[in-house]
Amino acid sequence: MFRELKYISAYSIPLLAFLALSRPDVFAFAPVIFAFVLVPLLDFLIPVKTYIHTEEWEKTALSRKVYDYFLYLSVPVQWGLIGYFVYLLTANDYSPFQLTGMILSVGLCSGVIGINVAHELGHRKNPFEQFLAQCLLMSTLYMHFFVEHNHGHHKYVGTLHDPATARFGESLYRYLPRTLIGSYRSAWKIQLKLMKKDNASFFSFQNKLLIFQLLQTFLVLAILFVGGWKVMLYFLATAFIGMILLEVINYIEHYGLTRKETGPDSYERVKPEHSWNAEQILGRIILFELTRHLDHHYLSSRKYQILRHTDNSPQLPSGYPTMMLLATVPPLWFWVMNPRVNRASGSIPSTFSPVN
Repeated sequence: MFRELKYISAYSIPLLAFLALSRPDVFAFAPVIFAFVLVPLLDFLIPVKTYIHTEEWEKTALSRKVYDYFLYLSVPVQWGLIGYFVYLLTANDYSPFQLTGMILSVGLCSGVIGINVAHELGHRKNPFEQFLAQCLLMSTLYMHFFVEHNHGHHKYVGTLHDPATARFGESLYRYLPRTLIGSYRSAWKIQLKLMKKDNASFFSFQNKLLIFQLLQTFLVLAILFVGGWKVMLYFLATAFIGMILLEVINYIEHYGLTRKETGPDSYERVKPEHSWNAEQILGRIILFELTRHLDHHYLSSRKYQILRHTDNSPQLPSGYPTMMLLATVPPLWFWVMNPRVNRASGSIPSTFSPVN
């Protein structure tokens, strides 16, 4: 029962965000402090323990719908927070301090339960679950992720063709513009290729990206109509924060790790050594096991509750929240991570030239 109920704690950040919106004079920065101060501290204090799932337990876990319900709940929670955020800003005035905390709080939720849960649901085959994934991505204005991640990132991870794989020696600040622009371009290339394969017109329902852009534009215009241009800009800020959080995590997950080229546009199968793992319990639960990233790439259809730990995979020295903070200081990041990349790869990666 504990293995199921522990995922309730994934909603600790949305709960704190609700408090931040309701009482910004007291709780404006509570979600940020929890995520980037308290969680790293607890991850440091709580011993890291790994366990191996038995096949029998995995079958039981897959049969328990409660694991799926935890994900489905994120849709009304995420949209409820955004609606509440827009309503409050339309009806009230806030100090710059309070407003900053409210924007950061909603933006944090856009990354943690918006894009992250959409990532999990977007890999499902069930059309209903894919629809929920798209609803979550719409709340963060990052719907092209639905196309690029599944058809691009999972195919080209660990290669120069993947804009979401950070190169050895590449700082976070070089990586972010490259991945934000490159992922959007990649999504359109993939979409146009899929339509050409199906002989579909650009202006058709098969052009998912075009529909996604129209939906996102409608959402922004609706907020502009309801709350005015200031509220619209505040909403855009929350969406941008969600995007940045996702891409910082992408930076961490594959930094410097490469796959060998076996032929023209052909690479070795994704293996455990091509992703960084983090076993710290709080980060794992809050992110619905995203930190067990190697098993997700090995079999992307594997549901989060049965993702496995592998001892021979590269391990991060701390949990995701701590590593995200470390990545914002490139000299410290390189000092900590470059030797680990060298040990994981046997030498400085040859596929990616070091970036100065």
